[in-house]
Amino acid sequence: MMHLRRLIIALAVMVMPFAAQAGQLVAASFPSAALGRDYKLTVYLPDGYEAGKARYSALYLLHGANGDEREWVEKGNALTTLNTLIAAGEIPPMVVVMPGHFQGWWSDGNKEKGETALLKEVIPYVEKTYRVFGDKGGRLIAGNSAGGFATINLILKNPDMFAAGAALSPAIYAPLPPETSSARKNHPFTIDGKFDAASWQRLNWPSWFDGYKAQPVRVPLYINSGDQDRFDIAYHAAVLYQKFRDIQPKITAFRVVGGDHEWPVWAATLPEAARFLGQYAAKPKE
Repeated sequence: MMHLRRLIIALAVMVMPFAAQAGQLVAASFPSAALGRDYKLTVYLPDGYEAGKARYSALYLLHGANGDEREWVEKGNALTTLNTLIAAGEIPPMVVVMPGHFQGWWSDGNKEKGETALLKEVIPYVEKTYRVFGDKGGRLIAGNSAGGFATINLILKNPDMFAAGAALSPAIYAPLPPETSSARKNHPFTIDGKFDAASWQRLNWPSWFDGYKAQPVRVPLYINSGDQDRFDIAYHAAVLYQKFRDIQPKITAFRVVGGDHEWPVWAATLPEAARFLGQYAAKPKE
C-alpha cells in the first residue's frame, strides 16, 4: 500500500506542470446569415486566458468534408497536442477555433456560401467575442483534407488575412478529384445532384495561383501527405509544393509521412504543423 501511495504521489507530481497549464474547450455558436442556420464552433482557450487580459493569435483549424466542430478534438488529439506544445514553450499560447461546416469545404459553392460564412461571419465573431488580435499577424489557418483544400485556397485568395497556413493531406486534386472522392458528391461541386467539373475547377487552387504569384505578399505554408494516401494526395501535394517553392522557397515546407488518408496521420503531424505555424504567430500581448 505504501509503495502504491508513493507511486500515485510521484505520478501526480509528474503531471502537475502540464495540468497547471491546461487549456479549456468552449462550445460556441451564432446565427449565420450566410448559411441560414446556427454556426457551431469549438474554441480552445489557453491556460491563463480567463484570468488574464492578454490578446492572442487565433488559429482557425478546419476539419475534413464529413467532419464537424468536434472532430479535431475527438479524433485529432488537438487538446493534448496544444496543451503539451504550449506548456513546453514550443508554440506561443493561442486561441484555436474549430468551426463546423459539414461537407461545405469552406467554399462559396453551388449551394452554400461557406467561404463567406468563414471570412465574413466566423472570423469577425471570434475577434469580437474573444481576446484575439484582429489583423494578419494574429491569424493562422490550417486544416486536413477538405480543410486543407480550404486552407490553400483561402491563402491564395486572401494573402493579407493570414500570417501562415498548414495543409494536412489537402484535397487539392488537379484537374479533377478521383471517382472515390467525396468532392464528387458534396454540394459545393454538384448541380442537380451530379458532380460538375467546371465547379470544381472554378473553386480549386489553379484558379487563384497566378493572382497570388502576381502580388507581393507571401504566406508561409506547411504541406504534408501520407505516402499511402488512397487519393494520391502525396502526388498532388508535391505538385502544389513545387509551385509554392518556385516563388517562396524559404517559407514553404513539404513532408511525406507513413500512412493513408486518415486521422492517425493528421493527429501525428499536427504537432509539427503547429510548430511551423507558431514561428509566425504573434505572441500574447496585453
